[in-house]
Amino acid sequence: MNRGLANPAAPPSVSFWQAFAFWLKLGCISFGGPAGQISMMHAELVERRRWISERRFLHALNYCMLLPGPEAQQLATYIGWLMHRTPGGVVAGTLFVLPSLLLLIGLSWVYITFGETPLVAGLFYGIKPAVTAIVVQAAHRIGMRALKNPFLWAIAAASFVAIFALAAPFPVIVAVAALLGYIGGRVAPEKFQLGGGHGPAEAAFGPALIDDDTPTPEHARFGWNRLIRVLIVAALLWAIPMGLLIATHGWQHTLTQMSWFFTKAALLTFGGAYAVLPYVYQGAVEHYGWLTATQMIDGLALGETTPGPLIMVVAFVGFVGGYLQAVFGPDSLLLAGAVAASLVTWFTFLPSFVFILLGGPLVETTHNQLKFTAPLTAITAAVVGVILNLALFFGYHVLWPRGFAGSFDWISALIALGAAVALFYYRQNVIAVIAAGAVVGLLVEMLMLS
Repeated sequence: MNRGLANPAAPPSVSFWQAFAFWLKLGCISFGGPAGQISMMHAELVERRRWISERRFLHALNYCMLLPGPEAQQLATYIGWLMHRTPGGVVAGTLFVLPSLLLLIGLSWVYITFGETPLVAGLFYGIKPAVTAIVVQAAHRIGMRALKNPFLWAIAAASFVAIFALAAPFPVIVAVAALLGYIGGRVAPEKFQLGGGHGPAEAAFGPALIDDDTPTPEHARFGWNRLIRVLIVAALLWAIPMGLLIATHGWQHTLTQMSWFFTKAALLTFGGAYAVLPYVYQGAVEHYGWLTATQMIDGLALGETTPGPLIMVVAFVGFVGGYLQAVFGPDSLLLAGAVAASLVTWFTFLPSFVFILLGGPLVETTHNQLKFTAPLTAITAAVVGVILNLALFFGYHVLWPRGFAGSFDWISALIALGAAVALFYYRQNVIAVIAAGAVVGLLVEMLMLS
């Protein structure tokens, strides 16, 4: 193979602690959502450091795209595991989210404590309409990729009607879409085969530590004993904290219910974080009342501006819920929020580690690219309708903050329109759009106070 280099030297071996330093750095700078995070890993791991070849990188990515959960965090876990066994995978996946968790705990406390001050209120006044435009762009982006024929358009439309008009629970929508995809994949398979969206590897950047023809390491080979051990450990890591919560606080306690709710949410994140947000909204806002609709929008804004996966917004939900519910009493509000945020993060991300450590050896048995199955294709189509409903929900609360009986907020509408133009026409990144919205909101607040 012509690698574009004259007899390039293989990169030196990478120690566990060298990899640790890289994963920590990545966790602190992984802005830009899954696309930006995956591009960043590709540039560092494939092109510059050559820890893994292009084909092996894409092979791992296609597997992660099939799973519920944040694919970028799962990809980091997979590569860390492949390089340095289970400890490497655990470190890579943990450091991908830990800086974001710590930052969100701090920002959530600032939000709860100082959210009513003019400075913070002005920032969020401008950020919320920008986030509304971002959610609309997410629906458009996923729709353009997923809705390739009338069958999939029909599934998207039906899912929108189901959640908007009938208030159908998100898990029901996912289950029905999967069933339709299962049936459709057998009746009309050509309508449900979109592929993984990651074409064959063509670029090459020199020999990699884990190259195309590098034999699968011993720890990555499939074995029933290993699979059973992973299952037992995973079950204990879930059951021990859940059992302690039930024993000390009872099943109906806020922390126990949060842990159970976000365990379910972790298994429904097909299509990315935007897909599961409606489910989180239904549970956290409407059913449990852990936070308000406005706080949920503010939490998404914070999630968009911090590193790590967007699904880390669950840490904000946990913090606000634990803080406002005063789960440890009125004198320990910060502790309550921090513990709740940590718990929901634990139960949200535990399945991601399990999927990689369980499925990785199976994936490594063949270096062929995987494709989306028909049920997953149908689920992705349904997700488009769900995200569109989320955009309308945000738009309603931002543009009519006091309901339709109140006045229309034309300033927020102009900010949202400007954000949409920046995203769709000028293709600005999310961070820049949110920053511009925050500045405009602050200026508006200062004018109103003057």
